[in-house]
Amino acid sequence: MINIAVLGYGTVGSGVVEVIDKNNEAIDMKSGDKIRIKYVLDLRDFPGDRVESVLVHDFDVILNDPEVKIVVEVMGGVEPAYTFVRKSLLAGKSVCTSNKELVAAHGPELIRIARENSINFLFEASVGGAIPVIRPINSSLTADRILEIKGILNGTTNYILTQMDVEGWDFDKALRTAQDLGYAERNPEADIEGYDACRKIAILSSLAFGHNVNYENIYTEGISKITATDIRYAKKMKSAIKLLASCTYEDGKYYAMVAPFIVRSSHPLYSVSGVYNAIFVRGSQIGDVMFYGSGAGKLPTACAVVADIVDAAKHLDKHIYTFWSEENLQLTGTENATRKFFVRVKKDRASCEKLIKDTFGDVKFIELDDVSGEFGFVTTPVTEGSFNEKLKNIPDVCQSIRLESRI
Repeated sequence: MINIAVLGYGTVGSGVVEVIDKNNEAIDMKSGDKIRIKYVLDLRDFPGDRVESVLVHDFDVILNDPEVKIVVEVMGGVEPAYTFVRKSLLAGKSVCTSNKELVAAHGPELIRIARENSINFLFEASVGGAIPVIRPINSSLTADRILEIKGILNGTTNYILTQMDVEGWDFDKALRTAQDLGYAERNPEADIEGYDACRKIAILSSLAFGHNVNYENIYTEGISKITATDIRYAKKMKSAIKLLASCTYEDGKYYAMVAPFIVRSSHPLYSVSGVYNAIFVRGSQIGDVMFYGSGAGKLPTACAVVADIVDAAKHLDKHIYTFWSEENLQLTGTENATRKFFVRVKKDRASCEKLIKDTFGDVKFIELDDVSGEFGFVTTPVTEGSFNEKLKNIPDVCQSIRLESRI
C-alpha cells in the first residue's frame, strides 16, 4: 500500500479525492499497488465530508509520518506551498502538484532536490489541465530539437474572446458572464492581464529548451484593451483574436511573449474556442504537433494530478529525469522580433493614407462597411522596435495588434 497526503481541499484537492475514490480499482491496477489517502491538510473543517476522518490541520503530522510516500500539493500560490513541498522532498517524499505559480518560481530547484533524493517532483497538471503536454515534451519529443512552443493557455481569456467573436459582446459583458459561470475569478487580473499564461509558457519553455525561463523576463500583455470593433476587423480578415503565449528559437536567439494576436483561419489555433486550451509545438524534424483539450476544471485537472500520483507510485525509488537546468535561458528583447501588425486609426483614410504609405510602405488597408471616421491597415513584416518608432508618426492611432504569421 502507498499512502499519500493531499495538501489543500479546495476545488482541485476535492477533485483528487473524488477521482481516487471513484477510480480506485483502475488506479491501483495501473500503479501496481494500492493508493490510499492517509491525510488531507486544510485549515478548515468539513463535518460530514468523506475526508473528515483523515483531515489534519498541522503539516508536521504529514512531514513526520514515514508511511506517507507521496505528497499532493494543490493549495495554490507560492507560500506556504513552497515551504511544504521543499520540506517534503528533503524528507524523501515525492511531490505531485498542479501549482503553476510554484513550478514557475521554483521548478528547477525542486526538481534538483528530488533528483538528489531519488524521488520525483511532478507537475503535469500545472499547464493545460487535463491536456498531456509536459510528459510528451519530457519524453516523446526529446529526440528532436524544439524550435517553437506556442499556445492558448488560459481558458478564461479564450472564453471571453470567443464570446466577443461569436456573440458580438463587448469585453465587459463577456468578462461578467465568465465570472457568473465560474470561469473567471472575482478578481480576474491574473487571467485577463496574461500573468497566468505567462507562468505556463515559462514552464513549457523551460522544458522545451532545457534552461530556466524566468517568467518575470517574459513580455506580457493581456486582453483588457481588446474591443468589439477589434474583433470585427479580425473577422473581416477571416481571422480571430487569441491570447497567445509563445517561446521561439530563431537564428540563434530565443524570443518569449504573451500577447493578443490576430490568428488566420488556416492556423490550427484559430478554431480553439471557449474554455479549451491548445499547445502548438514545432520541431526541426517532426514538424508541427498540437495538443488540445480541456485546460481547466475540477475533474480534468484532478485527473492530471492523479496521473502524476500513479507515475510517482511506479517510481518510488527512482527519479524520472526532467531536462530543466537551473541556468537561465537568455531571452532576446521583443524589439528584435519581426512580424506584421494590424493598426486602427481614428481618422478618415484620405487624410493620412499618404503618410501611412510613406512610413510603412506597401500596407493593406481594411475598412468596415458600417463604421465611418476610422480605418485599419496591416503592415508588411517589421521588427517590433522599428514598428513602435514608425507608429509615433501616425496620428490618432487607437489600437495595434500583432499578427500570427506562421502557417
